[in-house]
Amino acid sequence: MRQDQESAILSRSFGEVAEEYNRLRSGPSDEALDWLIPDKATDVLEIGAGTGILTRPLADRVAHLTAVEPDERMRAVLGASDARVEVLAGQAEEMPAPTSSVDLVIAQSAWHWVDEERAVPEVARVLRPGGRLSLVWTGPDRSVDWMRSLWAGGIIFSPEERSEEDGRRKRRHLVNVDLGGQSPFLESETVLFRWIRPMAKADLVALSGTYSAVITMDQETRLEHLEAMTRFLDSSPAFADLDVIEVPMRSYCWRATKR
Repeated sequence: MRQDQESAILSRSFGEVAEEYNRLRSGPSDEALDWLIPDKATDVLEIGAGTGILTRPLADRVAHLTAVEPDERMRAVLGASDARVEVLAGQAEEMPAPTSSVDLVIAQSAWHWVDEERAVPEVARVLRPGGRLSLVWTGPDRSVDWMRSLWAGGIIFSPEERSEEDGRRKRRHLVNVDLGGQSPFLESETVLFRWIRPMAKADLVALSGTYSAVITMDQETRLEHLEAMTRFLDSSPAFADLDVIEVPMRSYCWRATKR
């Protein structure tokens, strides 16, 4: 997307909850990582690395990893989490990396914050010929009815509202690398991976507080929203007596190879 004032505020909000973000957010499944990372990738650059949710499993798989994150509060948590990783300040639109220096540029739950008009040519610049851009969005699967309602504060959606809500969320995952009718990438591929993550009920509610829409609420509205989520779970026969909930998770994955 092209950043406007509202999206810029939202994208800078995560540092306020860096520790909770690091504790509660999930990385992609192993199957998703297998699909996202080229077999022979040795030099990898992660953009929008946050606190290292994706960074740590990447470091287990590749020889040299550079994690780029614009927010110093997120970088502080990231830098303390894994000594194997080179952590740098920067952003997708202006990356601190030489031309043709990496096999893979990858991002988790970050691409919807970038200005694609500037980021796409910059990604192409740092990738080697035949290198890959891989993007993934990982989180609770809100195509599941109860999860969609929970995340909205206990709202029960009509069929029309459900379709509108799902469409709004899907639009955040659109990727445009064909700027000006010409793309530095070959045809893209997408795939969806699903799995289950057991979470304490309180942690599931707290997880929503690591998303920008909730972080940027005023304190009273945020508390009301979190309390409504708790009431929804406590009043549901499926969850009322549970301390740990089987949370449906998903990783929506996108990849394309540089020409």
